[in-house]
Amino acid sequence: MTTVIDAALVAEHNAKLASDLKADYEALGGMLARRGVDIEELTSLAQTFAVAVPSWGVGTGGTRFARFPGRGEPRNVFEKLDDCGVINQLTKATPTVSLHFPWDRPSDARELREAASALGLGFDAVNSNTFQDQAGQEQTYKFGSLTANSREVRAQAIAHNIDCIELGKSLGSQSLTVWVGDGANFPGQSNLRGALERYLESMREIYAALPDDWTVMIEHKLFEPAFYATTIADWGTSFACAQALGPKAKCLVDLGHHAPNTNIEMIVARLAQFGKLGGFHFNDSKYGDDDLDSGSINPFQLFLVFNELADAAQRDGAGFKPSYMLDQSHNVTDPVESLMSSAVEVQRAFVQAALVDRAALAGFQESNDVLQAAQTLKQAYRTDVSAILAMARVRAGGAADPVRCYRASGYRDRVAAARPPKAGASGSGIV
Repeated sequence: MTTVIDAALVAEHNAKLASDLKADYEALGGMLARRGVDIEELTSLAQTFAVAVPSWGVGTGGTRFARFPGRGEPRNVFEKLDDCGVINQLTKATPTVSLHFPWDRPSDARELREAASALGLGFDAVNSNTFQDQAGQEQTYKFGSLTANSREVRAQAIAHNIDCIELGKSLGSQSLTVWVGDGANFPGQSNLRGALERYLESMREIYAALPDDWTVMIEHKLFEPAFYATTIADWGTSFACAQALGPKAKCLVDLGHHAPNTNIEMIVARLAQFGKLGGFHFNDSKYGDDDLDSGSINPFQLFLVFNELADAAQRDGAGFKPSYMLDQSHNVTDPVESLMSSAVEVQRAFVQAALVDRAALAGFQESNDVLQAAQTLKQAYRTDVSAILAMARVRAGGAADPVRCYRASGYRDRVAAARPPKAGASGSGIV
């Protein structure tokens, strides 16, 4: 396997932090032992965690007003893979990449798959794009794609999604994520029921093209760019459509795609209960679909989501395996650093949720001991599991402190020299 960062540099970095990490790990282990928890079991569990990196996330995103390019942005999908390889090498928690077509469309799928494999990477869900027009496209998506009034526009959008499935098959993916910006900006602009009927009609053709072992994940979003009425605006609509399509259709939950203060963890519980939880796009939000770094605004909410996931895994067993992916836009930070930090934060919530004393929690819930039930969750959330995460990384060959190691490697300076900026180009595909 090719390592993008010199393995000797990573080993040197870890050696400098080994004494402090050992002391922190032993201290945490002693505290957990007094609670009847084996730190080694938690460390082994941490090493099983994996979250996909979005290919577009390693480029600099933009706002509605401007985009400020970053240094050394990837100019093509192969350079995106190099950046993703760095993230996984140092965190050991991001072994797959989620591609977005046509932004990442390869001229040779086998070559792309081999390049990823050489970096120790595989491919997660593939994502279609019918929310913006592409060069040479015959029909415009200005007034919708899968829900468009025009049969020709719908046919083009359907064909693109089926093409994404074929590309995904050649890359080893097993799922397609479909998000559409379709909707209306003015009352009366669209027949609300008719739009959803056309959406389902279109999705049935896409669903029919899925291989037997594939899943299509329906992504909902409250608003933007359809500000008055978005066709797939909430989890209820997503769930109804997934039910109508069949067992291979499931719902995808993006943490930023809800109204402020929405109880997202309850949505997770509902979708898991009825077997329609397909996966997640992890990010964070203050006001809307902000696409901020995971855990940067509301880490407790992230923990509560994983608490529901841990409960579902206990109830449903090994068959419960939702897909995890980061989905962020980086405007003022180094994308590699933000994605590494986010992967660690999502992994942190996963481990903290495993610390919840479920037997005690069930007892407090049964006896209506409200305060102690809440405190049982808080005890797990307040436990600093950083030493567990660092030890899991080091044992797997990653970095004790991924961001510090990355900065010491000089990777950003090297790629900035090798990837001169190109006017108007975006490594993300957006803006």
